[in-house]
Order: sequence, then C-alpha cells, then structure tokens
Amino acid sequence: MTLVVDVANVMGSRPDGWWKDRAGAAARLLAPMPALVGRAVAAPDGSVVVLERIVAVVEGQAKSVAAPEGIELVRAPSDGDSAIAATADEWDAAGERVIVVTADRGLRARLPEAALVAGPGWLNDLLGR
Repeated sequence: MTLVVDVANVMGSRPDGWWKDRAGAAARLLAPMPALVGRAVAAPDGSVVVLERIVAVVEGQAKSVAAPEGIELVRAPSDGDSAIAATADEWDAAGERVIVVTADRGLRARLPEAALVAGPGWLNDLLGR
C-alpha cells in the first residue's frame, strides 16, 4: 500500500501555529512518518494493510523541507492538488493500492477510482498527534 499525503491539508487540520512557519510545520509532520513504513494499519475501508511506501506532497513555502529517511517527497511544481492527483495516478497505474490523505473534496474527485481516501484525522491518529 502506498500512502500519499496532502501535507498542507494535514498541517491545516491542527491549529498549532503552522501558518507562522510552514516549512517547520511540514518538518514536524514528516518527522514521525518513517515509523509508519512497514506497519500494518486499519485502512479507511476497514481492511488491514501494510504501509509499504509514504509519499508526502509539499507545496509553497513547505517545499524547502527535507524528507526524513524513508519518506519520498514530491515538491509540487505549481498547485499541490495537481501533484497529489498525478502522484496517486502514477502509483495506481503501476498497480499499487493507494491511500490518499486529504479532506479536500475537489481533490478527492480527481483521484483514481480505486484509491482509498482518508481524512487528516486518520493520519493524525496514526502519528499520535
């Protein structure tokens, strides 16, 4: 299972001052993610899946963040939603099962039909934040 994370959307789900330092907030969000790689978790559809890969998509000021070991980082060349949809399409076309973490309804409508979608709360719970 490949997890594609809308970093801006997940950061925005917690009013912790992320708007003052978007790169710092993105780094704090990404830091615990490597511990999820290889972990079996309950997927949004109730099935149990192993998170084999985490792809975090960053945009704007957060693009300066460095990815922790084990996390693939996509720096959106323009808007984050297009980069997230393209990343999900890429992994889906490669035959991977995909979970996309976002609360953005417009983005959800652009995702591959087979993609599972989880809200930020799902990932926040896994990360203990």
